[in-house]
Amino acid sequence: MSDMTQFENIYFNQSSRPGRLRFANSGLGWKASSKNATQPPFLLPQSEFVSAHWSRAAKGYECRVLTKDRGVIQFDGFDLDDFDRLKNTIKHHFDTVLETRPHSIKGWNWGKTEFERSELVFNVSNRPAFEVPYAQVNNSNLVGKSEVAIELSVDHDVAIRGPAGVRDELVEMRFYVPGTVPKNEDDDDDQSDIEEQNAASAFYETIKERADIGQVAGETIVSFSDIMFLTPRGRYDIDMYPSYMRLRGKTYDYKIQYTSIQKLFLLPKPDELHNVLVIQLDPPLRQGQTRYTFLVIQFLKEEEIEVELNLEDDEFEEKYADKLKKKYDQAAHEVIGQVFRGLSGRKITVPGQFQSAHGQAGVKCSLKASEGYLYFLEKSFLFIPKPTVYMAHSDVSSVTLSRVGGSVSSSRTFDLTVTLVTGISHQYSSINREEQSGIESYLKSKNIKIKNDLVDDQTFLAAALGSESDDSDVEVAPRGERGSASEDEESVDEDFQADSDDSDIAEEFDENHASSGDDESASGEEDEDDEDVIDGDDDDDESEDEKPVKKKARND
Repeated sequence: MSDMTQFENIYFNQSSRPGRLRFANSGLGWKASSKNATQPPFLLPQSEFVSAHWSRAAKGYECRVLTKDRGVIQFDGFDLDDFDRLKNTIKHHFDTVLETRPHSIKGWNWGKTEFERSELVFNVSNRPAFEVPYAQVNNSNLVGKSEVAIELSVDHDVAIRGPAGVRDELVEMRFYVPGTVPKNEDDDDDQSDIEEQNAASAFYETIKERADIGQVAGETIVSFSDIMFLTPRGRYDIDMYPSYMRLRGKTYDYKIQYTSIQKLFLLPKPDELHNVLVIQLDPPLRQGQTRYTFLVIQFLKEEEIEVELNLEDDEFEEKYADKLKKKYDQAAHEVIGQVFRGLSGRKITVPGQFQSAHGQAGVKCSLKASEGYLYFLEKSFLFIPKPTVYMAHSDVSSVTLSRVGGSVSSSRTFDLTVTLVTGISHQYSSINREEQSGIESYLKSKNIKIKNDLVDDQTFLAAALGSESDDSDVEVAPRGERGSASEDEESVDEDFQADSDDSDIAEEFDENHASSGDDESASGEEDEDDEDVIDGDDDDDESEDEKPVKKKARND
């Protein structure tokens, strides 16, 4: 046999494009056939080769190579006629027998799990139904007393794509493990003293140990303890490593790659007591059926942290000198924000020039039944805390300002609806009326299309007053001549000519005096009252308007 054997159209670890697989005495190598392929070549020295298995797979037949330190390597795309040639090749170059492993095709979802050297094997009737390499296990959680969830890592480079470019990936598996198992299996002297533990807990601990997701290798660069998370809710310890971070809570543990971090936001809450750090993830964090695209961390404004990075001076100067500081002693939100920025390489977005009526970066509002804050940033809108909604200006089709239900003149709030180019809209309600002018100025400065339904509401009010009042001076301006909503409100108040002071006195003491004051819609349209309503003093105005009516009733 020649010193090198080559196989064409072989897929490496479920890659989307085929390549060439070559065997030699020094080891094996795979390289993509296409010149435009971004996946680098793969080389495996002979010293890493342990064993190989032949089985049926998605693209024909596959050869699974078990290694010492690199887990399980999959080569898919062989024909049935390639078996004898591949068997002789592996025997010649690696002195190993290619074992045949037929899979179970019964379709049962119950069986027995075995923890082998490099992978978890699920057997049905003593045949493997599927294998889960430990290297692909990103996280594991104990769900309830008898269920274990395993989260699989997502690799965008080798993801399977459908006709429309949509990724199809297995991201989570759940195992139902009932019953109990002995806790001390090696103690055979006294069987009566052997303790038992939940089988699911034992399964969970074994997965954490084999997949290296419990005790991670290496030392942390820095750790933060007892950090308050609003999403997902709870307190977590944050351990920062060179390429990923780990969140450790009472129930759930998460491992998050820095490459998954897309955006960072550091924002002050309008309550003037807290600051929040918002982290956008792709792929999102998973907790059962719930996906968390955003992590929201809350800090007390006056809380400070003093930490020192666990790095040698030489390593710090070589890798992190231009990204991080060796020591930090300042506000907690600034320290953690700078560490995230340095390790992830993402810029931190902070509030821009927009200020609310109270000098804050966000305004208080509600999204459906959830109360929160809507921030008007330089290039986007952001609603926090839950659900966190991010809307880039480039994705916004229009913004609609509309009035809430009830009397227009007495309304102190309005709604803001953001419509995206995809047709999806988000309605933020209960925004204070005093924020209207500032929001309109912000939207105009960003060249965002505004649909102001408040103008139509004002027109309806003016028309109603014109039909119900005896005053013939009420005029409704044509639609093309109307300005902004605030200007419309002022013009209507000026056009409406209220009765003089003398008529007010006659109305109060003369029971035969004819007045339109009995009309509830016209009783609150005076200029001074309208300003009070904007400031939230409408309760006192209504009580004053009711006094003349009560006196007339007593005179009758």
